[in-house]
Amino acid sequence: MASTSLLKTSPVLDKSEWVRGQSLRQTSTAIVRCKPVAFSALNVRASSYIDELVKTANIVPGIKVDKGLVPLAGSNNESWCQGLDGLATRSAAYYEQGARFAKWRTVVSIPNGPSALAVKEAAWGLARYAAISQDNGLVPIVEPEILLDGEHGIERTFEVAQKVWTEVFFYLAENNVTFEGILLKPSMVTPGAECKERATPAQVADYTLKLLQRRIPPAVPGIMFLSGGQSEVEATLNLNAMNQSPNPWHVSFSYARALQNTCLKTWGGQPENVKAAQEALLTRAKANSLAQLGKYTGEGESEEAKKGMFVKGYVY
Repeated sequence: MASTSLLKTSPVLDKSEWVRGQSLRQTSTAIVRCKPVAFSALNVRASSYIDELVKTANIVPGIKVDKGLVPLAGSNNESWCQGLDGLATRSAAYYEQGARFAKWRTVVSIPNGPSALAVKEAAWGLARYAAISQDNGLVPIVEPEILLDGEHGIERTFEVAQKVWTEVFFYLAENNVTFEGILLKPSMVTPGAECKERATPAQVADYTLKLLQRRIPPAVPGIMFLSGGQSEVEATLNLNAMNQSPNPWHVSFSYARALQNTCLKTWGGQPENVKAAQEALLTRAKANSLAQLGKYTGEGESEEAKKGMFVKGYVY
């Protein structure tokens, strides 16, 4: 099964307009997930529902193209992300269905090393995926997630992230990926979830921006952070802290749990709760929209939004 995401951006570019070296600097504001699409639907035109969203709401559809994490042989109980086999054919079909961006998530675990093998495998897979996506007219979202698992401090996260991002951008360049035509979806630099010494938003911003400045070319148009198990408020405060001064990139968000948690708990599957759940989602969307402008204050947040969402060994 392949899950679909919808990214609200500026107008869609026709495939004929895509050329290597062209700047695709487009501002992202929100992500909405819709129901999974069966693999057999690849040969079918995009649904009228998707067509209508594109026409009336200026929402650009995209799709998660990796096939999940599996054990990496020869490593320290680490994983690698599968899905490169047949990706070119699938990507071409997704484009014909109306997709204009793709997503591939791989992870690195600090408690398990990380081993040089795991880091190289993660970076190479992301680079091949990105090159294949661009060859088929899709903008790749490159997602090298550093898992929150562990008792390590923020300095250790910074050290590992430097190595991972170095490898990722080395192999992106080796595969002739156009940096102007990607979006980076990384983890923020935070302590491990089980570390007793917590970091303030100012500290997270300082380490994360330092890492971006050392490793990310300014040609990359957007940095769309994942939340990775932070609480809704924590993820928003950290994003806000990073936007207190101008950056070479658009520094924004691509959250799942940090947008959806309170919304889903409010809804609880009950029809009578739909309106309240929608309002909860809108509250989070507005908060993060302000944060990517550096204008979020944190006032009036619910206790639910302040609860941590870390899950050890989290998979999806």
